[in-house]
Amino acid sequence: MELFAPQHLFLILLIILLVFGGKKIPELMRGMGEGVRNFREGMQGTPQQNPPQNPPQQQQPPQPPPPTAQH
Repeated sequence: MELFAPQHLFLILLIILLVFGGKKIPELMRGMGEGVRNFREGMQGTPQQNPPQNPPQQQQPPQPPPPTAQH
């Protein structure tokens, strides 16, 4: 006898969806992923360098104003 049959897993997922709602689940999964990542880094003893989520935008030099026609 299996511990969890496919019907059991489906029922558990349905209950989670009803309790947390569809919009909250991606946030929960993201938080769990970050927690696992932090745990792994802690077990290795050295933190890994993660690239920044939003790279800094390069600033363009200011453009001179367009020449005006003089009459």
